Amino acid sequence: MKRQILTSAVGIITALLVGLIIMAVQGYPAFDSYYQLFNYSLFSKFSFFSTLAKTAPLILTGLSAAVAFGSNAVNLGQVGQFLIGGISVTAAGLYIDLPPVVMIPLLIFIALLSGALYSGIAAWLRLKFNMDEFITTLMLNFVAQYFTMYLISGPLLDKELFSPMTRPINKSGWLPDLGGLDSTIIISIILLIIIYFIWHHTKAGYEWKVMGSNEMFAKAGGANIDKNYLKIMLISGALAGMAGAMLVMGGVQHRFLKGIGANYGWDGVMIAVVADSSIIGTAFYSFFFAMIQTGAMGMELETSVPSEFVLILQSITVLFVVASRKSAHLLLNRINILLRMKNIKSGGGIKEDEFID
Repeated sequence: MKRQILTSAVGIITALLVGLIIMAVQGYPAFDSYYQLFNYSLFSKFSFFSTLAKTAPLILTGLSAAVAFGSNAVNLGQVGQFLIGGISVTAAGLYIDLPPVVMIPLLIFIALLSGALYSGIAAWLRLKFNMDEFITTLMLNFVAQYFTMYLISGPLLDKELFSPMTRPINKSGWLPDLGGLDSTIIISIILLIIIYFIWHHTKAGYEWKVMGSNEMFAKAGGANIDKNYLKIMLISGALAGMAGAMLVMGGVQHRFLKGIGANYGWDGVMIAVVADSSIIGTAFYSFFFAMIQTGAMGMELETSVPSEFVLILQSITVLFVVASRKSAHLLLNRINILLRMKNIKSGGGIKEDEFID
């Protein structure tokens, strides 16, 4: 854990310094730009709550990818599962109107179920026909994109408007606004805690982690690989589906619009990679990326640095954090090898407490 924190800190600080140099070389006020970036994302109630609202779906798409990658399953279908979860909740919210105490849990269940079923298609194809889920999850993204576009341009189109979108769902399905705080962040944190508990404190979570490290060892130890794989894919899809539902149930639009997914799906994959499939790391990087994305427009407004600069900053962060982690791993392995050689030459044997983790 200490090594992960250290490598993350080194990677982020290095990325920020490189970003500073890039802005300075381009003639922008680098220090003021960073100040405005954080000012518009953290230093007021509205900006901080806006950052939390953007963090919520990123946590879930990040967890969706982290659970899959950490278990040696490949799910790159967060984009499609996100859209299917969102459109399913929208359709239900348009035609069902129940008291909020019933309506909100029902829509949450529909989001989780629809996302799980959509990822389950790729899982079934893998288990039944040995089709590579790397390909099937990617292809299903396009199916979801075209299918949802058809729905919001035809059967579910709000005919009073000129852009593809649905009517707002019934108000009973809206998540409450807690004094300016989008309650989607609360749902994300609850699901984060549940996944953390499963991952670290249950037999299933242990088997999934072992599968991620060595599938053959897990199989030799009695783990049912196919059964666990199916569970992982369903949970991964459910999380991404819930992320899509949040943009409909929460926020201010409460409808499914063209482009609603933005980059949440792929950002989630990126977050899982930079967090090395760590549950807590996923939450941290979700907040970090949400923070710089939220502050980007304010930075552009105040200092004329293009908001697209945050895309460069995100890419540099991923590069340096992953590089720092790999470099630290190689360095510590080298040190351990040297310690072992030294002990062997001195005839002292190998002592476990001399190894560096």
